[in-house]
Formats: sequence, C-alpha cells, structure tokens
Amino acid sequence: MTILQGWLQRFAILHSDNPKGPWGGGGDKGGSGSGDGSGGGKEGPRNPWSIPPAGRPRSAGPSALDEFLRRARGGGGGGGGGGRPPIPGAPSARALWLIGIASIILLWVVFTSFHPIAPQQRGVVTYFGRYAGTLDPGFRITPPSPIASVTKVDVQNIRTENFPEPGGPNLMLTNDQNILDLAFSVRWNINNPEDYVFQIADPTNTVRATAESAMREVVANMNLDQAMGAGRSRIEAEVQDRMQRILNEYKSGILVQGVAIKQAIPPQAVNDAFKDVTAAQQDAVAAKNNAQGAAQQLIAGAQGEAAQFDKVYSQYKLAPEVTRRRIYYETMEAVLAKTDKTIVETPGVLPYLPLSPGRKLPDADVVVNGGAK
Repeated sequence: MTILQGWLQRFAILHSDNPKGPWGGGGDKGGSGSGDGSGGGKEGPRNPWSIPPAGRPRSAGPSALDEFLRRARGGGGGGGGGGRPPIPGAPSARALWLIGIASIILLWVVFTSFHPIAPQQRGVVTYFGRYAGTLDPGFRITPPSPIASVTKVDVQNIRTENFPEPGGPNLMLTNDQNILDLAFSVRWNINNPEDYVFQIADPTNTVRATAESAMREVVANMNLDQAMGAGRSRIEAEVQDRMQRILNEYKSGILVQGVAIKQAIPPQAVNDAFKDVTAAQQDAVAAKNNAQGAAQQLIAGAQGEAAQFDKVYSQYKLAPEVTRRRIYYETMEAVLAKTDKTIVETPGVLPYLPLSPGRKLPDADVVVNGGAK
C-alpha cells in the first residue's frame, strides 16, 4: 500500500501547476511555499514529493511532462512554459532534419551512380536485377542503386587451380588396370563477364570439378607407360579441349588457358617395385637397341658384298674365261697369303725345304723331288 501511494504522489507531481521546475515558482504569492506544504504566505521552495494543498485550483498551462515531450519533438520553449528562446537566424529543427536527409541521399546517389572501371575490369550492369549492358574501362555513370547495380569482373587475371589438394594423393586408373598418382594444374581466366556473372553460381568449384572429370576420362584411355612418359603432352592437350567444351556447354564465360602435368608416378606403396620394373625395362630396351645396331652392320656388309658380286658378274658376262682366271688368282692369293708355302718347280732342280730353327722332320717324312720317302 505504501508503494502504491508513492507512485500516486509522483503522478500528481507530474501534473502539478508549476511547469517551471520541481521546486515551485517564485511568483506564487498566495500558495503554500513552505517546506512542510502548509500555506503560510512565505516564498520558498516547496517539497517536490508532497501532495499539493487541497482545494488549490490546477493551472491551465501545460504540465511538466507535456513540456518535456514538446521539447523532445523539437518545439520551442514559448507558450508560458518558461522554455529557452530560439537563437535569431538559426534554422529550425525541421530544416535541420531535411538538410541531413538530403545530404544522405546525395551521398548515396554519388557513391552508387559513379563507377571507376580499371583497365583489367569490366562492369556488368543490371536494372532491377535484369542484365542491361557491360561497362568498358573508364569513369562510368549509371542510375543509382537500387535501380542499377554494377558488378566489376577482372577479365585479365589468370587463375590457377592445383590438383590434388595439399596433403593427399590423386589416384587415377589407367587403361591397362594400373593406378597412377597424378598431380596437375589448370590455368583459366574470364572471357565473357555476362555469362560468368549470371550462368554459374560457384565458378571455382565448377572449374575444379570439370578438370577432375576430364583428366580421369583421358587417363582412363591410356596405358601406364603413355601416361608417365611420351603421352603427357597428348593428355594435357586432350584435357584442355574437353574442359573447354564442357564449360562452353555450361555457358560459363571461362577460357581454359592450359593444363600442365607436374607429377605422374605410381602410388607410394608400390613405388620401389615399380622402379625395379622400370630399370629392367630400360635394360631390355638397351639390349634391343644394341642387337638392332649389330644387325644393321651385318646387313650393310652383306649388301656391300652383293653389290661387289653384281659388278664382277657383269664383267664375267662380257669375258667369262678371263674373269674366271682372274677370280682364281685373286682367291689363291688371298688364301695362300696367310699360310706357310713350299714351292717345288720342274724335275732336276734341288728341292728346298725351309725349316725353322730347332724344327725336325719325322724320319719317314723326307721330301725328294716333290715326293715323300
């Protein structure tokens, strides 16, 4: 009950007849101005928490609450309320609000209507979300937002996507059922800003998914030796072509600049065994090359002899007897030049048998006139 009475007293004070302050007005001569609230005809501050004397008529002016609300709304202090007089020549509160709102609108128009486009950029313009054109480099002007919106796109920046992500292998299956750990990179840029902005929601993930799919398809059509050796350039060209065709079907506005294979090795678990197999294959290739070289030499020699024979045969057909005798002499000369010889001439001539020092003939081997005795 005491709390309720206190709130009632405060409510009565707000509706008191003294709008100038809580301590009463100085010009009230007939009211109670004593500290105890009784009428004694003395001037002085009245207790702000006491209830006004009974039977005192209410003032016709505004209450303290009304005066406070009026001042908060920007009103002046006139009307008998004792407010502060306005400054001569100063704008009213309404004018200040209008100036502030106009300044904000002007800044908004400036910042959303003027667009500096860098040389490597293009500006895609939309009116209420609909495509309206593309801005070239320079200082361009459009209607303010939200009427027009400009999206700046860098068309010269070359972006690079690396595969696989750091921290893991990138295993692929080849045509001969082997597994290959392949690392590669893809370089791309934007060649159509309109399609790039409107046709695909996540360009980076789209490029990565397309590159992964194209690479697996190409590697699956090649064997392990091709993928690790001479077929790398072919793989790169085919992957780039397949990626570009897929992205063009998506109308992505993306141009694939190139694909580069950085690593093509067997999985780590079988890498040592694969190195042994590779070394054996290299030895086999070396032996095969040596054999082919020796065969080429033999073939070249045989072809030379055949050509020489053809020349002799052509001479033989012209003079058979002379050619036959010449061949016989040349053959005997070639054979006898490598052996020890004893020449016995006509009978009656003492035969000569050259013997090397320390060499003796057997007793039964005595040469007499070309015969043995």
